[in-house]
Amino acid sequence: MFNFDISKGRSGVSALLASALIATAGVSFSGVVMAQPSGAVSVAAEASAPASAAPLAAPAEAAKPADAVDNPYGIEALWKGSDAVAKTVLLLLLIMSIGSWYVIIVKLLEQSKIGRQSKKTTSSFWNAGSVEQGAENLESSSPFRFIAEAGIEATKKHDGLLQHVGFNDWVTLSIQRAIERIQSRLQGGLAFLATVGSTAPFVGLFGTVWGIYHALTAIGIAGQASIDKVAGPVGEALIMTAIGLAVAVPAVLGYNWLVRRNKGVLDDVRAFGSDLHSVILASASKA
Repeated sequence: MFNFDISKGRSGVSALLASALIATAGVSFSGVVMAQPSGAVSVAAEASAPASAAPLAAPAEAAKPADAVDNPYGIEALWKGSDAVAKTVLLLLLIMSIGSWYVIIVKLLEQSKIGRQSKKTTSSFWNAGSVEQGAENLESSSPFRFIAEAGIEATKKHDGLLQHVGFNDWVTLSIQRAIERIQSRLQGGLAFLATVGSTAPFVGLFGTVWGIYHALTAIGIAGQASIDKVAGPVGEALIMTAIGLAVAVPAVLGYNWLVRRNKGVLDDVRAFGSDLHSVILASASKA
């Protein structure tokens, strides 16, 4: 009952061994197969990491400030790209501007100094014992001392043919001449301001016309009115206009302001000359 064929038993053992080998191979094969997807996942993760990081790096790079680009239509570009005519216009406007500001500053300082000297005259001159002593008490650069010395010299030189002129008229004439010289000195430079104020806009307008001429030339050469062909020359024209106005406006305002201040200074000078004339005549009558 329990007997069995040895050949069958051997075949069964062989079948069992074969199935075991197949199972083992299947396990190892399955391990290899399973290892490959995990490696692929890791490789895919590594490959996808830069792709995911790229959108994050892009805003960081965008946040960085871009390099400053020089303005191709500024003053520097105008000077480098302009011809001899445009450069001459710019230099002329620069000279006008520097000259205007120089005259304005110098005349303001001069008028302020005369104003201070006028206040000192009341205590330094009129409280003296004589006209000569009063003149010595004044500053050497004071216009009031210049008038006083003119009046003193007139009293000493009233001789010869000048005796035919009345003493009163001669002293009046001498003091009036001194006042006119002071007035001429105060008005020095105002003519330059008036000239700059009236001509600077036209000099700038000439630069404007020259810039528009270059714009039309660029359009004709290019054959089309593109913005890159017109922007430079038109910008040059506008800059010339702006510079001309920037030079003319301060010159006009400075001229009007200085003329008004000169009027106040000359009023003090004329009042001093009138009082001095009366004092000299009174002193001469007592002598």
